[in-house]
Amino acid sequence: MSFILCMAVLGSLLLLLALASSYLRWLPVTTSAVCLGFGLVTGPWGLDLLKLDIQDAAPWLERLTEVAVLFSLFSTGVKLRLGFHRSAWRSAYLLAGPVMIATIVGTCLAARYLLHLPWDLSLLLGAMLAPTDPVLASMVQVSSAHDFDRVRFGLSGEAGLNDGTAFPFVILALSLIHYGHFDGDWVSAWAVKNLVWGVPAGLLIGYSLGRLIGHLMIRLRIRNADSTSSPNDFLALALIALSYVAAYWVDAFGFLAVFAAGLGLRQAEARTSNTDIPAEHLAKPVLGHSELAPEHAIVGKREELEDSQLAAGVMMGDILAFGSLVERSMEVLLIFLLGAALASYWDWRAVTLGLVLFGVIRPVCVWLFTGPRLLDRHQRLLLGWFGIRGIGSIYYLCYALTAHLPDSIERSCISLTLSVVALSILLHGVSTQPLLEHYERRLSRDRQRAEAANNAARSR
Repeated sequence: MSFILCMAVLGSLLLLLALASSYLRWLPVTTSAVCLGFGLVTGPWGLDLLKLDIQDAAPWLERLTEVAVLFSLFSTGVKLRLGFHRSAWRSAYLLAGPVMIATIVGTCLAARYLLHLPWDLSLLLGAMLAPTDPVLASMVQVSSAHDFDRVRFGLSGEAGLNDGTAFPFVILALSLIHYGHFDGDWVSAWAVKNLVWGVPAGLLIGYSLGRLIGHLMIRLRIRNADSTSSPNDFLALALIALSYVAAYWVDAFGFLAVFAAGLGLRQAEARTSNTDIPAEHLAKPVLGHSELAPEHAIVGKREELEDSQLAAGVMMGDILAFGSLVERSMEVLLIFLLGAALASYWDWRAVTLGLVLFGVIRPVCVWLFTGPRLLDRHQRLLLGWFGIRGIGSIYYLCYALTAHLPDSIERSCISLTLSVVALSILLHGVSTQPLLEHYERRLSRDRQRAEAANNAARSR
């Protein structure tokens, strides 16, 4: 496929999304589903303009998906402003911890006994398909730093943290494929390196860098009276790169470090602003604010804000906008490529595996490990269904392929992973918007009833 033809195809896709956006918001169809369908039409099942060989493309596709996940994880971390002691974090910890491990085990057992796959491939599939995706799950995650809904907050925290659960098991499965059997020596080394060291070290490195650099940038901008013209997109890129590289140097998990860097930066803003309202809601930067005079650079009255709130608000607003742009662009490109490749790798066995994973394993695990004191029945049902698989699973697949899988399991690994991800995009894409609208209406009714009860109590 020539460069000019690639430009024509991608330009057509972007134009389609731009023209259809006003219609899609009223239909139970997500942008990802449209990109997947466009890829199918462009690939061998349609116009046959693009053929993507995953085995040959694995090295560069691994880096592309890696970048997409990094930006999404950082943006997710920046949106989570709630203190770590708050109970809403418990749902995230449970989803990313025991629920994720149980889902890996359940998916492994399903692949083994329903599809009759070998144990090593079953474990690898369980580790790759169990985690929810931080890129495609943006629709069901928190919409802003002021969104503390436990369903959205739990899904956001899970998407950021579950790499600490899934990635070690991907490595475990690859080690099992390499050694052929479990052995106490290499299993112990795996546990120490990946669980005891890799997870906490990655979180600590990323959080420390984000918190330190966040405080430093805000103080420098206040001292130099430069709150509205500094390049905040550079700051986001620097934090992503430095936290990822620092974690890599010490054999910690870089994905966790980048997510924690976003958390640390947000906590620096929260401490500096010294208010319950996110700084970007107080000081909303206008487009092109870096070229404007400071008094015209934000929406609202500048004189009513403290210098720290102004600096933090502009910084966070720019970073969120930049991260969202990159995240959406990478989503469009990668899901389009998935659609183009799907014709060559579609596997009907994925229907069985996917339906069992989405409809049985994930809901049962959520129901078992989240109690009614934390989440009500409706919230637990939603969390059980909103387990969207996507670009993160494709990254794990490419990571495994670059580790040189045996030919006997490589084809099944590719076809089942891509097919289950495509199935998730379709099923979750069609159901997400109606379920969220129903949930929002239910929350609104509950709030109205609570307000009416409070008013009645006061009148007495």
